[in-house]
Amino acid sequence: MEDLSPRPGDLDPIETASRDEISALQLKRLKTTLDHAYRNSPHYRARFDEAGVHPDDLRTLSDLAKFPFTVKKDLRDTYPFGMFAVPQDKVARIHASSGTTGKPTVVGYTRNDIEMWATCVARSIRAAGGRAGDICHVAYGYGLFTGGLGAHYGAEKLGCTVIPISGGMTERQVCLIQDFKPRIIMVTPSYMLSILDEFRRQGIDPRSSSLAVGIFGAEPWTNAMREEIQQDFDMHAVDIYGLSEVIGPGVASECVETKDGLHVWEDHFYPEIIDPETGAVLPDGEMGELVFTSLTKEALPIIRYRTRDLTRLLPGTARAMRRIEKITGRSDDMMILRGVNIFPTQIEEQLLKCGGLAPHFQIELVRAGRMDDMVVHVEAMPHAADAVARASSAKELAHHIKSVVGVSTKIEVGDPDSVERSAGKARRVVDNRPKG
Repeated sequence: MEDLSPRPGDLDPIETASRDEISALQLKRLKTTLDHAYRNSPHYRARFDEAGVHPDDLRTLSDLAKFPFTVKKDLRDTYPFGMFAVPQDKVARIHASSGTTGKPTVVGYTRNDIEMWATCVARSIRAAGGRAGDICHVAYGYGLFTGGLGAHYGAEKLGCTVIPISGGMTERQVCLIQDFKPRIIMVTPSYMLSILDEFRRQGIDPRSSSLAVGIFGAEPWTNAMREEIQQDFDMHAVDIYGLSEVIGPGVASECVETKDGLHVWEDHFYPEIIDPETGAVLPDGEMGELVFTSLTKEALPIIRYRTRDLTRLLPGTARAMRRIEKITGRSDDMMILRGVNIFPTQIEEQLLKCGGLAPHFQIELVRAGRMDDMVVHVEAMPHAADAVARASSAKELAHHIKSVVGVSTKIEVGDPDSVERSAGKARRVVDNRPKG
């Protein structure tokens, strides 16, 4: 893989600013944001008044802890536009979540918001090793999901040529990668594995492709998956982080020269780590739930939004901004099986140790009598698809899960391509336990 470290003059001044300079800018912008939310959003005015706080109470960054949290339910309860802080004629675009677990969460953007978002994504692409003039293959979904258009506008902002293919049509994805020769691909990591499978199905060596940088986000993924993608494509695999309630992709990004966590673009987003149970703010370095406050958003300022993502804040390395550790899971994705906390990423890590199994999986939660059980559905690699090899692979994976995660689980090894595929976020957990 080539060295993609930034060249002199590539970085924005804020990316190399002192900690004092960053904190001073954050305090100034935070005061403006709180005042804007209080004056223009009835929801935030009511919540602040309920908590007995006023924007004038913020004198230091630590004073933010006095203000109430925002949770996804707030956006659903005010559906569709009840949290907006600008008139409708100032809203240039609307995005929304999929709404698979309830009403969708709706977010709005002014023209300034879209410009800021594009700037953050452009900075993220550059941090990943992208440059003006690169061809960028965007395979995130377009539409109400923020991934596709967020990546698209950021790549254009950086000066890239964009291929807006969106998700799905995997055979065509490979065809266009071969024909258009993009240097960058932006896609969910689980779908990148489907693209890898299609390369192999067509008899094409993925290492011969033009891809030099993969920017992966929208779902947790492991360093073991990173290594597989990097080795099989001879490309850099870099993490990007975001969520629609905060802005979309581009809240934080890994830097290609270090790949040691995601630098938060702290001039636009203020991060906190809290105890998920008590809500108390934790010091940098401690594991907890990630909370974000926007510093420059107009249409939908977001105050202390509980992301449910579990990570910790670390000092900056490649950039002056602090880093978040690679997301290990979400507090609401966590499964508790016979008293053991389990995250899908833990299962993935063990699966990738098994040479006879493909990296695709789905966890099924079932109940036998009074006890909850977990079935891990995986698929055999073509070279290990006979009955003896499948039994050996199932035994190997069950052993790894028991030894590392601490639970006994049933392994179902299916045919190649038998596990459900997704062109967007993979559906990792299916709960088939009786309700009630």
